[in-house]
Amino acid sequence: MRGFLTCSIGVTCAAALTLPPAVLNVPSAVAAPADRALTTTARPAKTVLSGSTQSLPLTPRTRERVLGQAPEQGAYRTDLRRFSLVGVIWDKPGTELLGQVQVRTRSAATGDWSGWQDVDTHNADHGADPDTAEASSGRVHGATAPLWVGASDGVDVRVRAKAGPGPGVGRDLLPAGLRLELVDPGDEAPSEGLPGDSPRTDTGADSAAAVNADLVSFAATEIPALSRADTERELRELNGGTAPLAKPHIGPRPRIVTRRGWGADESLREKGFVYTGKVKAAFVHHTDSGNGYRCSDAPSVIRSIYRYHVVSMGWRDIGYNFLVDKCGTIYEGRAGGAAKAVRGAHTLGFNNNSTGIAVIGTFGSHKPPAAAVTGIAKLTAWKLGLSGANPKGKTYLKSGGGNLYPKGKNVRLNVISGHRDGYATDCPGAKLYAKLGSARTSSAHLQGR
Repeated sequence: MRGFLTCSIGVTCAAALTLPPAVLNVPSAVAAPADRALTTTARPAKTVLSGSTQSLPLTPRTRERVLGQAPEQGAYRTDLRRFSLVGVIWDKPGTELLGQVQVRTRSAATGDWSGWQDVDTHNADHGADPDTAEASSGRVHGATAPLWVGASDGVDVRVRAKAGPGPGVGRDLLPAGLRLELVDPGDEAPSEGLPGDSPRTDTGADSAAAVNADLVSFAATEIPALSRADTERELRELNGGTAPLAKPHIGPRPRIVTRRGWGADESLREKGFVYTGKVKAAFVHHTDSGNGYRCSDAPSVIRSIYRYHVVSMGWRDIGYNFLVDKCGTIYEGRAGGAAKAVRGAHTLGFNNNSTGIAVIGTFGSHKPPAAAVTGIAKLTAWKLGLSGANPKGKTYLKSGGGNLYPKGKNVRLNVISGHRDGYATDCPGAKLYAKLGSARTSSAHLQGR
């Protein structure tokens, strides 16, 4: 028999789970307001995830100063534990890093150094809406985009401020408290534990699984695909058995890898889930983490981004509601239930009544794989169909405040929009943005429109 977790719209449902362990540069977690406690039965224990974050302060680099030359900070280390993703953070989230961040890493397998790679410094366009508890928690940092570098054990990073018009002018352009974050995604824990494990109540993992109980059996590693007919039947069940007045426009439910499936360490995130009204729009993003990963690496990339968002940047959970890899595999993102209206931290100012879908990769000058665009179409046909939204239509969302629209303004947007439609940003990259028309058409076709 399937269990259900009922939550009031617009409030937080809190499940009792372990607060994050002490980690570098992370203040103690702030518990979400309690609405309804979730009681779980004891399950076999999991092995401890081995992920970690190494946080290194950046220091000024001694170099000759000439007229107009900007100062640098950096770090060079070859005595590190393994890591696979890098990013730079600083103290104040409202401060912009005006300059350039470049990194090179030493392969843990070969000992060879990579060439210098640029790290995108424009990442403030992602995040929780202003005036929300997540944004004002006091734990949020400014940050670059994360960059996937693969298994590495050495790093060289340089941060160069934008040059001013004269000597010394550029020095204050570097934000205070610059730190290099080196993330090891760790290993995926087995879903049912190992022989000999003692039973316990894993409240974090169990609560994240329970909110999908209306879709799939407990502790499943994936939500399986359904036929169109079965998806329509499920929609009636989700609506309490009430049949819609007309045949619903909803695409077949696609296969979705759950958080348990990609190995989320549920002890990292803040407890509880935050919901909005209904999903009226989907914002498409790219993770801007680079394209140098294999599809088999995608769970590790997601675990790294999750850890970077929570441990390094101070968010309550991974910012995106869903992620799609280059092979078109769809992954559940922020916890709270794949079929529910979970508020994310993906499009600053427009996180309410929307869902955020990030394609893993960087698509400014690289074309997104056709499989990834198909994954967007399949996911939006189902997710938007749950709330009756037309992928080729328009909708109104109220801005929570941003650099394009002032707080409180009702903005008419495409039901499937790019991140740049709600905020002045390059995301989701020019090449992926150009494919959104195709995704809208395919998504609407899958809905039977």
